[in-house]
Amino acid sequence: MADLNCSIVVRAYNEEKHLGRLFSGLNQQNVNNFEVILVDSGSTDATIDIAKSGDWIFPVQILNIQPEQFSFGRSLNFGIKHAMSDIIVIASAHVYPVYPDWIERLISPFSDAKVGLSYGKQRGGLTTRFSEHQIFARWYPEHSKIQQSNPFCNNANAAIRKDLWENHNYDETLSGLEDLEWAHWVLEQDCQVAYAAEAEIVHIHEDSPEGVFNRYRREAMAFKRIFPHEKFGFLDFVRLFFSNLISDSAVAVREGKFLHEFSTIIWFRWMQFWGTYRGYQQSGPLTQELRQTFYYPGNTSKAFSPETRDVKPIQYKD
Repeated sequence: MADLNCSIVVRAYNEEKHLGRLFSGLNQQNVNNFEVILVDSGSTDATIDIAKSGDWIFPVQILNIQPEQFSFGRSLNFGIKHAMSDIIVIASAHVYPVYPDWIERLISPFSDAKVGLSYGKQRGGLTTRFSEHQIFARWYPEHSKIQQSNPFCNNANAAIRKDLWENHNYDETLSGLEDLEWAHWVLEQDCQVAYAAEAEIVHIHEDSPEGVFNRYRREAMAFKRIFPHEKFGFLDFVRLFFSNLISDSAVAVREGKFLHEFSTIIWFRWMQFWGTYRGYQQSGPLTQELRQTFYYPGNTSKAFSPETRDVKPIQYKD
């Protein structure tokens, strides 16, 4: 299997609602010489059955770790260790590709030997909260950037070189942002991080207010571990909550959705930044470029007017 285009590592826990759509999208990729490694952390639903019994055109290897042993980094390390390809594609179980050239576009930056990591565009689905649509639009612009100067990336839709991973595994002790830590290391090795906008996926989040709080608190705790001198104080919480509330509301007004979305905007942004505030304890200035990427509202007027592509999107059966 040495001639595989890539190995795809998928982390899953009770993903019966979404896994079939991801695998269906993989079935329709232009690149078809790949394997899938599903790392399951104790699913009690039909996740494993879907992986085993579907009419998939690719081999699926199922690995298991106990829930009490789970961390994002540990599950990835376990999956990558069993991968046969030199290029590792990483995808969450609750994403699915928009176009049949997703894999092709995601791994194409590796034609440059200096590229150690690539990541692709993410957009929300029908159930995605309004403010999270704005976050996706801010974090994942419409145009690719092959030589990115900061370590921002996301392992819901990314690819790495296995030989680099062998020199530096994902940090299994982090509560999140194992991707950011790894990308930071990649840049220190004088390698490049590439953003491939055409490698687009839909990322399904259906978080409750408590879920949003926990997600951002967890990521803030990891962020201060990676950058121990960083700081996020109460005034940061207040300023960023109100600035993002105003920004989201302005977009909602332009789109005629203000009355319908305003209450959701309030609780989402409150939980996002309250969780971030609660996760920080160390002092020191935030890296300005990362602060802009993670937290500050940007110009999202083009968020719902994506570039037109000459590739037909995948047609999914609901």
